[in-house]
Amino acid sequence: MSLTSRPTQDQIKRAPKAVLHDHLDGGLRPQTIIELAKEIGYNGLPSNDPIELATWFEESANSGSLVRYLETFEHTVAVMRSREAIIRVAREAVVDLARDGVVYAEIRGAPELFVTDQLDLDGVIAATTEGFALGMTDAKAEGLSIRAEQILCALRQNDFANEVAHKVVQYRDQHVVGFDIAGPEDGFPAKNYSEAFDYLRQENAHFTIHAGEAFGPASIWQAIQLCGSDRIGHGVRIIEDIDFSQSVPKLGRLASYVRDRRIALELCPTSNIQTGAASDYATHPITILKNLGFRITINTDNRLMSNTTVSNEMQHLVASAGWTLGDLQLATVNSLKSAFIPFDEREAIIKNIINPGYAALAAE
Repeated sequence: MSLTSRPTQDQIKRAPKAVLHDHLDGGLRPQTIIELAKEIGYNGLPSNDPIELATWFEESANSGSLVRYLETFEHTVAVMRSREAIIRVAREAVVDLARDGVVYAEIRGAPELFVTDQLDLDGVIAATTEGFALGMTDAKAEGLSIRAEQILCALRQNDFANEVAHKVVQYRDQHVVGFDIAGPEDGFPAKNYSEAFDYLRQENAHFTIHAGEAFGPASIWQAIQLCGSDRIGHGVRIIEDIDFSQSVPKLGRLASYVRDRRIALELCPTSNIQTGAASDYATHPITILKNLGFRITINTDNRLMSNTTVSNEMQHLVASAGWTLGDLQLATVNSLKSAFIPFDEREAIIKNIINPGYAALAAE
């Protein structure tokens, strides 16, 4: 085998991986949801059978509508509104990612969703951090290695952006590596939260912005040029700023800027198909963008709603779009190059884990 060969499913599973865009409240185990719901007397679940519940989440997310996709979170958020629940979910998320071969993960969550009379933003962040630490310890006990860091989200439709941005700076040396703003793009432009972004830039803090998923290139332009985002969450619709009418694709000004500045696109193939941002795996823009030299990365978005893993996302691209082992390595290295941890730590993971792992697979 070589880096130009298509890897087998087993090789994909064994390949070292990284994920930059994975939502904590979108990755719960169905059995965990059922057990947490029972503990708090929550009766709103559509099923108490884990297989049926998993199917319900996936089918509901397959609507082609981002709005309906986001509605599935009502159940996961409902069962996570306690310190103990957050710790459990965070712990299991890290273990599940490690079992899939993920060696570096930035997992994001919106702490504002879990605030109660007994739990403030600081408590939510602390519980998540504790859960990640326990998950890394559990993974190590299984002979697995993973580093998990936290991105704090604020939701566009709420009014916590400034407060959450300050928490990012407050906890940035305590396993919080960045900020994100998520939620519906249409009607809630990123520029509305410029105060938060200005503060983060002044404090030399990292942030990413959900853009170019449900809204077009204008959303991406705003995230970069008005807000100064380091990365773009999704960004799949940058493809609309590329002219394919001639034999050689011609990049528009925005697309050229994103590519040339090496701004990472946190692409999530299955999720993009579910929400209607892409048609299928074979024609998903990620392959074209890769071939044109964009800094593409492969992500899960919401593992529960999409019934996916990083390995599954990779397998779809190999099977449907002809990706090679070298392509998967490129996307993984891209993720580490754009991670929100210090440069030397990123380089160490690439040098000591990612590249040797792919070299070993290529030698098989």
